[in-house]
Amino acid sequence: MEENKLKLTSSEIGTLWGEYVNGTMTDVVNRYMVSIIEDESIKAIFEDAIKTFGKQKEQIVTFMENEGFPVPIGFTESDLFKGKPRLFTDIFCLNYLHIMTLHGLLGHSTAFAVSVRKDLRDFYDSCDNDAKKMYHQTIELLLEKGNFQRDPLFYPAKNPEFITSQDFTDGFFGKGRRLTATEIISISFNLKKSIMAKTLSIAFSQVTQIKEVRKFLEDSEKTSDGQIQALAKIMHKDNLPVPKSWETEVTTSTDSPFSDKLMLYHIGFLFQAAQAYHGTGLASAMRTDLVTTFESTILQNLMVTKKWFDLMVQNKWLEQPPLAPNRKEIAKEV
Repeated sequence: MEENKLKLTSSEIGTLWGEYVNGTMTDVVNRYMVSIIEDESIKAIFEDAIKTFGKQKEQIVTFMENEGFPVPIGFTESDLFKGKPRLFTDIFCLNYLHIMTLHGLLGHSTAFAVSVRKDLRDFYDSCDNDAKKMYHQTIELLLEKGNFQRDPLFYPAKNPEFITSQDFTDGFFGKGRRLTATEIISISFNLKKSIMAKTLSIAFSQVTQIKEVRKFLEDSEKTSDGQIQALAKIMHKDNLPVPKSWETEVTTSTDSPFSDKLMLYHIGFLFQAAQAYHGTGLASAMRTDLVTTFESTILQNLMVTKKWFDLMVQNKWLEQPPLAPNRKEIAKEV
């Protein structure tokens, strides 16, 4: 059998479905941002991102239609309210694109890893290359504009060393050793993601028209802020800097450019995606205070996600992914 004629597996259909829904969400936000951005160099990157996803979207639709699966609704022009006032500064828009590109890199890599068919592997390989190109572009422009905060610098030791005491894991009561470079990878990543979630929660809570959605967004802002403070406290103990916040990059506009469905989904997406980074942080942590912080964060995010799910279902905004066949129901029909 030719490899490209193999039926797509459940995992392959699942990744296509997720890529479409999450991609259309980000695309709507990008389309709004490109309409308000004044800096031509930043606008050019957004225009490139919109064109790139347009090609990817067409390919995803082709894959799903060829397999007889319905294409998700995702997010469309109906979720974008054109002509609304500026909600974000140009610099926030660029930082947003950078962070969402990081999410895209993780998503494409996961999708590639579960793909068997060559045409699908080639597709995700191409998506990964597009995301890498966008990562380079956003990093270089942020550095050029002096708005990218690099992770803390370490000074080299004279020689390699081995762990000699079980106290290496003690992070409480000031007895703990200094943070390792491997631990700071996850701390920095999680700080940046939480800062993004907090900033978007603030912006969306200003413009949403539904009371329950506003309450959820205000709660998600508090949750993100608590997680930022917990990780920042650990960094500060070692006199290490933390990434700057972006709250001041949100304007005072109260006129929403997005549907409530999109705003609520976006925050839920960020909290769900963050769980992978928190899990990685927990797995790499070798200090008890870091372990408990990441465990607490994961539990908090599960609670936020449960509230998010209930609210999305209540408003009939949550699309159902393809399901495994119900063999009991099929048997009853025979």
